[in-house]
Amino acid sequence: MTPVPDTAVLGGRTVLFAMAAEAEYGPHLKARIEPFMTGVGPVEAAVSLAAALGSMKGAGRLPDLVVSLGSAGSRTLDHAATYQISSVSYRDMDASPLGFVRGVTPFLDLPAVVPLPHRIPGLPAASIATGASIVSGAGYDGIAADMVDMESFAVLRACQRFAVPMIGLRGISDGRSDLSTLQDWTRYLHVIDERLAADIDRLEATLDAGTLAL
Repeated sequence: MTPVPDTAVLGGRTVLFAMAAEAEYGPHLKARIEPFMTGVGPVEAAVSLAAALGSMKGAGRLPDLVVSLGSAGSRTLDHAATYQISSVSYRDMDASPLGFVRGVTPFLDLPAVVPLPHRIPGLPAASIATGASIVSGAGYDGIAADMVDMESFAVLRACQRFAVPMIGLRGISDGRSDLSTLQDWTRYLHVIDERLAADIDRLEATLDAGTLAL
C-alpha cells in the first residue's frame, strides 16, 4: 500500500502539495513544504496521486485541498512568472472520428475544458492543457490554452475521484524558443522556485483570512 503522504496545515486546513520532479523543488519551496512527488507525465501523476489519496482516505486523513505546483511551457506568457490555473484540458484526448468533441473523454461527464473554481486573490490566472509530450515550437499551433504541462489534468482527475478540491500553480519555464537540451527547461527553475514559494505564502494568508471557500 502507498504510504500516507505528509500534509501541511495552512489556515486550519490540511493541504497536500503535489509536484512532478525534484528539479522543480528548490530551496525556497523546501523551506516551506514537503510535496508528494507524482512522477512525470499524466499516467504517473494519475496512478501515484490516486494511490496516495486512496491511502489517505483509508487512514481517515484525506486533505482539505491539493495544490499542484511546478513548471509549464507557454509561447505567450511571461517567462519565470507564476500563474494559477484557471482551467484544465487534456490535449491528447481526441475521439473525434467517433463523433466526440476533441478533448472530451468518451462517456465521461466532463467538458473539454474544466474550470478550476478555487482561486487565490491577487494571482494572475491562465488556462493549461495537459499531455504526455513536451511541446516546442510549432507544437503550440492548435493548442488554445495559455500554458502546457504534463500532469495537471491527471492530478485533477485523481482529486475528483476523492472529491478533494484542487488549486494549480505553475511557473513558465520555456516556450518562446524551440527546446533542444534539458537546460532549456531548467534555466528559470530557480526563479520559479522562489516565486512559487511566495505564492504559497499568499495561499496561507488567504486561508488564514478565511477568504478561500473550500
